Amino acid sequence: MPPLSDADKAAFTRLLNSAMYILAQRDHSCYELQQKLQLAEQRRARGEQRDPELYSIELLQAVTDYCLENGWLNEQRFIELFIKGRSRKGYGPQRIKQELMLKGISRQLADEAMAESDIDWQQEACQIAERKFGLPLPTRWPEKAKVMRYLQSRGFYSEDIQSVFTNFDA
Repeated sequence: MPPLSDADKAAFTRLLNSAMYILAQRDHSCYELQQKLQLAEQRRARGEQRDPELYSIELLQAVTDYCLENGWLNEQRFIELFIKGRSRKGYGPQRIKQELMLKGISRQLADEAMAESDIDWQQEACQIAERKFGLPLPTRWPEKAKVMRYLQSRGFYSEDIQSVFTNFDA
C-alpha cells in the first residue's frame, strides 16, 4: 500500500471503523464490503446535510486488504456460509451461484465452492417440493408442471427437478 496523505489517513480510519461495524454483523465479500462502505458515507453525508465524499478505489482496496490480512474478512468463509444459508431457505444451485456473482464472487470461485459443498441438490429439491405441495406429489401434467415451475423459479437444475418425480410417476 502506498503511503497515505493526512486526509487519506483520516478517511482510512473512518472507513476501517465502518468496516469493522459492518463485518461484526455478518460476513461479506470484498466487493459487497466496498459497496457498503460507499453507501455508509452517502448516508452519513445525507444526515449531516453535506455532499458525500467519494472514496478512491485504492483507498477502499486498502481497507479491504487490511481486513483480509487481519482475518476480519474471509471470502471463502463468506461463500460457504452463503451457500448453506441460501440452501436452507430453499434456493437451488443456479440461483445461489447467480447471487454470489452479484456479490462480486467470480464464476470460477462460485463453481468451485458449489462443487465442494456437501449439499445433495436432488434431495433438497424433493424436500422443497414436499414442503410446498405435500405428499404424494401430483402425477397429472398440469399440477406436475406447477411443481416444476416452482422448483425452477427457486433455482434448481432440470435434472434435480426431474429426479423429484422419478419415484412418483404412475
